[in-house]
Amino acid sequence: MSLLQRLSFNQMTADPWSLEQTVRNCSSSGVPYIAVWRHKLEGDAAKASAMIRREGLRVSSLCRGGWFSAPTPEERRNRVADNRLAIEEAATLGASVLVIVSGPANGQTLNDARATVLDGLLEILPDAEKAGVVLGIEPLHPMYAAERSVVVTLKQANDIADQLKSPAAQVVIDAFHVWWDPDVMQQIERARGKIAGFHVSDWPVPLPGILMGRAMMGDGVIELRNLRQAVDAAGYDGPIEVEIFNEEIWKTADDGLLPLIQRRFAEHV
Repeated sequence: MSLLQRLSFNQMTADPWSLEQTVRNCSSSGVPYIAVWRHKLEGDAAKASAMIRREGLRVSSLCRGGWFSAPTPEERRNRVADNRLAIEEAATLGASVLVIVSGPANGQTLNDARATVLDGLLEILPDAEKAGVVLGIEPLHPMYAAERSVVVTLKQANDIADQLKSPAAQVVIDAFHVWWDPDVMQQIERARGKIAGFHVSDWPVPLPGILMGRAMMGDGVIELRNLRQAVDAAGYDGPIEVEIFNEEIWKTADDGLLPLIQRRFAEHV
């Protein structure tokens, strides 16, 4: 399989596009996979699935589940219920992976919050196993620890996956979040057999913003090909998602974004 046959377009790379527009653009550009975000489903995963299949695309992942830590027991129960719904949506879409972003501590200590993440995953793991959906635990860069993710290294994600002891509990490796880690190559090898996804973008210098500062592949300092080759060597041969949060890219998405992604993907990934 050629590298471009593994390309998946993550919807957040062109957030202004509707799901229908994204599917149509990917289909006409020969992009084989799409990574779907739940808010784009508008509550109807079956309708979205039919549209995606009609255009000949496959869904690499659904984003996102997680965010287990909550200020009240009732809210925690609601979040677990929402994760169960997300598993159902992933199964309906034919997405083999539900991306798990752990969420912030929400008033807990970091250690307690990480224990809460593990507990939440244990609660929904039987649902994932039954549905044939992998819970892909994605560590985020440490700069997100306060507001988005208490799981901030691939080691922590591997630790959680190991504790869950299930083929339905794996890790998602996003180059933007892990490239800096001196142990990343060791942890990629450790994840052999439980890598559920690989995401790419780039880290520009200076970084223009924490959330919206990702760059097109080749416009930053991440050694993307080295990371991709390490992930491949660890046994992962699935879709590779281009996931870029960048408002400037969003503004010009209609001006040849997909051909640019295909070219940069081939050159740098």
